[in-house]
Amino acid sequence: MVSVDVLTFGETMVSLRSAGPLAQGGSLAMHAAGAESNVAVGLARLGHPVRWAGRLGCDPHGDFVERALRAEGVDLAVGRDPVRPTGVMFLERRTADVNRAWYYRSGSAGSGLSRADVEGPLEDGARILHLTGITPALSAKALDAFAFAAETAAARGIVVSLDVNYRGKLWSREEARAALAPVARHAAVVIASDDELDLLVPRRATDGVAGTAAELLGLGVRDVVVKLGARGAEAYTAAGTSRAGAVAVDAVDTVGAGDAFSAGYLSGLLEGGDVAARLRRGALMGAFAVSTAGDWEGLPQRHELGLLDATESGATDR
Repeated sequence: MVSVDVLTFGETMVSLRSAGPLAQGGSLAMHAAGAESNVAVGLARLGHPVRWAGRLGCDPHGDFVERALRAEGVDLAVGRDPVRPTGVMFLERRTADVNRAWYYRSGSAGSGLSRADVEGPLEDGARILHLTGITPALSAKALDAFAFAAETAAARGIVVSLDVNYRGKLWSREEARAALAPVARHAAVVIASDDELDLLVPRRATDGVAGTAAELLGLGVRDVVVKLGARGAEAYTAAGTSRAGAVAVDAVDTVGAGDAFSAGYLSGLLEGGDVAARLRRGALMGAFAVSTAGDWEGLPQRHELGLLDATESGATDR
């Protein structure tokens, strides 16, 4: 395989989405969903060569996921597990403002991810390795692969990007901190919500986001990026603090917004943009995500990046 701009790995599942409460039954829409592959699709749509590594079952669900990602131009390094099934999740639109996820991924092919699945893709090279805190929550083997990849990539001069992406249904905050804090020292870019950032330091921070960011910068992290939802985002670097407001749109579906932001920020980094430009692209990608349905389906192609700025809200681009 040839080198790519970004390598990422983790579990991608079949997501069955309901338009209302699951208990009431009704139709389910089938999607491919996973934080790392969401980022991969976002980057591919912006024209960056990107590879996703993972494991899928030898089942129709795995065929569906593989086909969906290949169709988006994502290069794949996929192992197909003859015993373990592809993971499944149900995403319930409980109210207009609340979505709930129900996971069926215990013993899945994705949870069997090991360092053997990432050694080859790492050898092929990448400019950035993008990791999330979801993968190490899946199993002891996945945690080992996660730590191995971060250490190996950093030693080879690959930029390591780490999005905390804490999932309370997968592990506790204490378990997450024990796994993520040792890996944070390998990261050049850290991305987190303001309530996740302290999971990257050995003990719970008592001096707020700025203090935790300063501690991470002291460990060698170059960009500490904090997602603030509707309030935008900010980045702490050795040069100071930069902020970007959110792009005003009508929110339709917030699932995948953080992954879209990460794709935008990394895209700006790959292109040599300054911190302000990276934050702006991240905010734009997040706006596309929340104003369209699906984890990644509404993300823009490169030529569409200016659409939200150029088109008046409610208007038709003719």
